Amino acid sequence: MILVKTKVVNLQGEAKTTVELPKVFETPVRPDVIKRAVTAQQSHRLQPQGRDPMAGKKTTAISMGTGFHLSRVPRVKGSKYPKAQQAAFAPGTVSGRQAHPPRSEKTIYQRINRKEKLLAIRSAIAATADKNLVLSRGHILADTPSFPIVVSDDLQSLNKTSEAIGFFEKIGLLPDLERVNNSKKIRAGRGKTRGRRTRHDVGPLVVIHEDKGVKKAMSNLLGVDVIKAEKLSAELLAPGANPGRLTIWTMSALNKIDSLFA
Repeated sequence: MILVKTKVVNLQGEAKTTVELPKVFETPVRPDVIKRAVTAQQSHRLQPQGRDPMAGKKTTAISMGTGFHLSRVPRVKGSKYPKAQQAAFAPGTVSGRQAHPPRSEKTIYQRINRKEKLLAIRSAIAATADKNLVLSRGHILADTPSFPIVVSDDLQSLNKTSEAIGFFEKIGLLPDLERVNNSKKIRAGRGKTRGRRTRHDVGPLVVIHEDKGVKKAMSNLLGVDVIKAEKLSAELLAPGANPGRLTIWTMSALNKIDSLFA
């Protein structure tokens, strides 16, 4: 279904006017293209890693051949010292080399065509207007006055976290913030010791045209992201390559969308 118009609400959650949605919202939702764009973007955060080319090879070990009633793995030369005649060098031996070690020169960055990337962003934007997709991601929409949510530019001037919380309460999204807060848990695995001790669900995305304090006001709200319209990406709109993130648009940001991703 193609959405034509939606209501514009103020900071008190009151619908004052209506606005026509940009044509980008008519783009078909393509989960396959979105996933390709997200994985390509994520690959650029990977750090190349490799092994020392001489690792496990700094030894005098050579194979003794047959006739000694021993396996034909390379053995350290010499006698009358602990390491003598011990297997070395070969994969599977103590302190031996790896069979196929990772190489730092391997190409790990995925590339994506410009038009394909634009299609993914346009498709992810269109998915934010599909209420069923948004609900399937786990977002909670209590008493939202309209959908998709478009807010007046006064939102960009919020300066305090209390004002931001009050705004979310007025438009019926406070339960979604509580859902994110309740989802916080300690990460399983080694990530706990690598600066990623906790994990949590993703909350609303606020798209603005100009930051007049709103980014600072919402910086303490767990799971909430504030981004300028020109910096939108497929990963922000579809975290984990799952389209349908709950998105709040300001009027000025909504008016720029078509020109940015035409």
